[in-house]
Amino acid sequence: MKTYKHLYPEVCSFQNLLRAYRKARRGKRLKPAVAEFDIDLEKNLFQLRDELRRMMYEPGEYRDFIVHEPKERLISAAPFRDRVVHHAVCNVIEPIFERSFIFDSYACRKGKGTHKAIERCQSFLMRNRYVLKCDVRKFFPSIDHEVLLALVQRKIADVDLLVLLEKVIRSKVFREEIEYLDLLDMFNHEVRYKGIPIGNLTSQFFANVYLNGLDQFMKHGLRTRYYIRYMDDFLVFSDDKAYLHWVKERAREYLRSLKLEMHPKKCTVFPTATGVDFLGFRLYRSYRRIRKSNIKLFIRRLKRMRWLYGRGEMELDKIGQSVQSWVAHARHAKSDGLRTSLFNRFSFVRG
Repeated sequence: MKTYKHLYPEVCSFQNLLRAYRKARRGKRLKPAVAEFDIDLEKNLFQLRDELRRMMYEPGEYRDFIVHEPKERLISAAPFRDRVVHHAVCNVIEPIFERSFIFDSYACRKGKGTHKAIERCQSFLMRNRYVLKCDVRKFFPSIDHEVLLALVQRKIADVDLLVLLEKVIRSKVFREEIEYLDLLDMFNHEVRYKGIPIGNLTSQFFANVYLNGLDQFMKHGLRTRYYIRYMDDFLVFSDDKAYLHWVKERAREYLRSLKLEMHPKKCTVFPTATGVDFLGFRLYRSYRRIRKSNIKLFIRRLKRMRWLYGRGEMELDKIGQSVQSWVAHARHAKSDGLRTSLFNRFSFVRG
């Protein structure tokens, strides 16, 4: 397997950091942290470059918050300058790993994404009678740092870059819940750290690196013809129900080698004729519907925005952005009547 050296100078170059800064600020130019960085942009970029070159860069403190949609999750937001570093790293190493990823991995990849995954899933639905649907239990908090670093080292042999990647990977260890941190591995007598923060660009990239072995195993080891993965959700299609149960057990064994576990209640085999819940939609062979849970969440969001608008705490342009985002999603399903009904129910009046 080919390994890559002499990458670190490219990561640290001013041109790469400027490109990374432009990516990191996209859609966030009015955020206070971005505006503060912008005030003395050239100085901040040169300082970041010099810290990286002298191996003195250290990640800053994360800002933690809880989101409740679609389920409760801890989001950890890195400081803006760290997000610039994350983009700078991904600019250089993402193309190296991208070449080894399978076609049917769709999360956080150029030319892929949610709707491409949905289209592919629907095409597989039309060809098969059964589907195995699985996801990984507490995926991001369960990612083992030593396993991840070993996977990265299979392609990256630049020592300085590996030091930086280790700093990024270890920049947030989840001590809030004891299961996120193995204090002592009783066999090896060593500390093992787990967990990478949901919210980092690097975390999304590292997730694909971590599960690429599963993808290769499913496609080439088990020779599954109809397989799709989006982050930690994966689907396998077949006309043979018993075969899918066999694949499920082999996948369970492979995930254990990565120190991961399948979700005990979310890994099932069922007929494709009943439809498949995937990425916010209920998919059938010839049409799609928005998941009921997705509709309920949007109604709850509309009520919240209406209340905030009435109190003068939210403006119509922000409401419009949120609504248009959902409408763009909903248009990929059979939803004309639903959208008309919803928007007829809600009016925004400031008292």
